[in-house]
Amino acid sequence: MKFATLQDHTTDGRLLIVSRDLARCVEAGDLAPTLLHALQNWTAVEAALRDRYDALNAGAIEGRPFDPRDCAAPLPRGPQWCDGSAFLNHANLMEQAFGTPPIPDLQTIPLMYQGASDDFLGPHADMPLPSEADGIDFEGEFGVIVDAVPMGSSPRAALDSVRLLVQLNDWSLRALGPREMRTGFGFLQAKPSTSFAPVAVTPDELGDAWRDGRVQLELHVEWNGEHFGHPHGGEMHFGFGELIAHAARTRRLSAGTIIGTGTVSNASRAAGSACIAERRVIEMVDDGAARTAFMRFGDRVRMEARGPGAAAGAGPFGVIEQRVVAAGNAQ
Repeated sequence: MKFATLQDHTTDGRLLIVSRDLARCVEAGDLAPTLLHALQNWTAVEAALRDRYDALNAGAIEGRPFDPRDCAAPLPRGPQWCDGSAFLNHANLMEQAFGTPPIPDLQTIPLMYQGASDDFLGPHADMPLPSEADGIDFEGEFGVIVDAVPMGSSPRAALDSVRLLVQLNDWSLRALGPREMRTGFGFLQAKPSTSFAPVAVTPDELGDAWRDGRVQLELHVEWNGEHFGHPHGGEMHFGFGELIAHAARTRRLSAGTIIGTGTVSNASRAAGSACIAERRVIEMVDDGAARTAFMRFGDRVRMEARGPGAAAGAGPFGVIEQRVVAAGNAQ
């Protein structure tokens, strides 16, 4: 199944069922008014939602054209947002560039921070930020939305809790991050609102591209219309089962919790990058100095996950396409 949320100026929007080709949609409010409600009552509503999805794809329900510009994030707010760093190539590059000591247990214990989950942004929303001096950066990622997960769940059991897959942009302010990391209290100001592609999908929609607890797709990133990278999601060191189990080691997770991969990153330089900080680090390692600047107001970023060789516009999650603006100037 594929879901989106219609932005209707309420806190949680209205749930839409979207056709497999992302061409049409139909409201689902009589079954579940919001996606959060559906996740919290998954056993009760899944069959009816699937029947309507099948009818929409078969043409038994006409629906209406699907316009992602009318969409909020699939889940405009969630009980919890935990973001990992599952692509160790990214962490290793940072260590190499800055000469920092190796992170203890990096190969065996996932890195993860807890972010704000009360104000997720839609796929075409402007990104308002206070200052270009803060080091504005995008971070292309994949994520999962889970059902309730008991404390102490094994990675295998945790993976069974995955209900939906998402594509996201975990915006970062690089000038603020180092100080917050040194305090030992983690990110706050360095991590503004996260943005999401318009469509959340059940794992079966990806077919073979959902394998080993990983999204086996390329994440194509463009910055101001120029290709920036197309790293593959299959290179995660930790799969989603391990990430979810890590988050649930000492607490239970509520239905609707979102777990992210961290920046999609590949060892091959030919894949490019999914964030500016990584490109800058590669420049430092290869050439001795970073040349690429961070984003300026008016810059645009586009992200779309799709299979190798697939044409633009063919991705299962739709597209994130946003503009960075000075706070107070968002549309």
